[in-house]
Amino acid sequence: MDQPMRMKNNGQISIVLNSQKRNELSKAAPDSQVVPKIIPPEHAALKEIEEELGALVGMEEMKRMIKEIYAWIYVNKKREEMGLKAGKQALHMMFKGNPGTGKTTVARLIGKLFLKMNVLAKGHLIEAERADLVGEYIGHTAQKTRDLIKKSLGGILFIDEAYSLGRGGEKDFGKEAIDTLVKHMEDKQHEFILILAGYSREMQYFLSLNPGLHSRFPLVIDFPDYSIDQLMEIAARMLKEREYVLSHEAERKIRAHLVLCKSALSPSGFSNGRYVRNIIEKSIRSQSMRILIQNSYDRHDLMTIRSNDLVFEED
Repeated sequence: MDQPMRMKNNGQISIVLNSQKRNELSKAAPDSQVVPKIIPPEHAALKEIEEELGALVGMEEMKRMIKEIYAWIYVNKKREEMGLKAGKQALHMMFKGNPGTGKTTVARLIGKLFLKMNVLAKGHLIEAERADLVGEYIGHTAQKTRDLIKKSLGGILFIDEAYSLGRGGEKDFGKEAIDTLVKHMEDKQHEFILILAGYSREMQYFLSLNPGLHSRFPLVIDFPDYSIDQLMEIAARMLKEREYVLSHEAERKIRAHLVLCKSALSPSGFSNGRYVRNIIEKSIRSQSMRILIQNSYDRHDLMTIRSNDLVFEED
């Protein structure tokens, strides 16, 4: 019987088989077959979510992970239908990133996708922060936390700035909230999804506060800051949706301002897409006032945001 021959090619080792052996292996285990990258048309839920994700600027890693989560859930259902063991991994998540990077928006889309896939019964999103969980006396915190979890059953409990639950030390009631969350993440792991969100560094510290936390978040998604080009794209999309356009001078002025902001502020001090939205909304109001005073209402003027219309947060 012919033996495979090992050959070195550009420092890598490859295996060459004779034609008969190669044919036998390709029939038995065609691992090397080309897998198409286009999702089959029957996955309407994924297609719909992909279209909504496509409207979001950047976040390529997050978009890839959403597809993988969908594929994992779908394939596990097919395994169950074939009598195979299916994984029952919890879907609790952690979102790490600075303000305005799309964390809440993505959480809503995940709820919508999981509702369509029958992973969640309702798919709704309950947003919470420290004040919604932490009480004023012993026992109050656990009850407030349980009430929030009850409201989120069938959907997602989204806790922003979750690391604030661990800032008060050992005697702080925030620790009681953490312990209650950990218990219900296990007891009701398939009845709701918990998403904790916050700054990357602070979230890493938060995980160290309870030894049971880290293993309960199998899905960790990083939300990087937007680049200047991405921030300008966000501005352009917001304006297009509202049927406005920037003049060339206004576009240059916004870009220069964003460059200055990103260089002058710490990453956690700049609110990314949220900051851009504030600029657009304030500038539209400023443009409306200018047009009112000018008493000129032709189509071009009504649509165009000029440089003197722009309002930045420090103005």
